[in-house]
Amino acid sequence: YTRSVDTRDSATRNVLLYLQKKCLPSDKPCDVLHGHWWIVYTDTDIPVAFAGMTRSSQWLDAGYLCRAGVTPDYTGNGLQKKLIRVRIAKAKKLNWNWVVTDTTANPASSNSLISQGFRLYEPSVPWAYKHSLYWRLNISKDKYRAVQRSRSKKVKAS
Repeated sequence: YTRSVDTRDSATRNVLLYLQKKCLPSDKPCDVLHGHWWIVYTDTDIPVAFAGMTRSSQWLDAGYLCRAGVTPDYTGNGLQKKLIRVRIAKAKKLNWNWVVTDTTANPASSNSLISQGFRLYEPSVPWAYKHSLYWRLNISKDKYRAVQRSRSKKVKAS
C-alpha cells in the first residue's frame, strides 16, 4: 500500500533515507523536509519504494518530481508508475498545471514517464546534468504555457 508521509517525523525521515540509499546507492540522498513524500509498504509493513514532489523552482504552476526509487527486489511490479500517478493526483489537488522532472541514464524511469503521458522537452534553463533528459506533463486542460518564476535572484532550477 502507498502512504503519504509526514517528513517532520524523524522515523519517517530515517525510512526515506534508508530507501534512498537502498534504491539509489550512487546518489547523495536529498533533503526530504520540503515537499510531499510517499512510501510504498508491503502487506507486512516493509518499505519498498518511495517518491517525492516539490513545487518547481522554475515555474509557479508546476510540481517537480524530485526523487523516486524502488528497492531491487520489487522492481518490475509497476510501483514507479503508481508513484508517478499519485504525484500527478496531488499536483492536480494543488491546482498546479504542469508536472516536470528529469532523468539521467535511466531508461526504466524514462519509460515509466512515457507510459504516464510525459513528453521530452528542452527547458530554457536546464537544471540537471549535461546528458539529462527533461520531461513535462500538462495536467490542466486549459493552460498550455507554464508561468515562469522571476529570475531576479539566483535560484537553483528544477
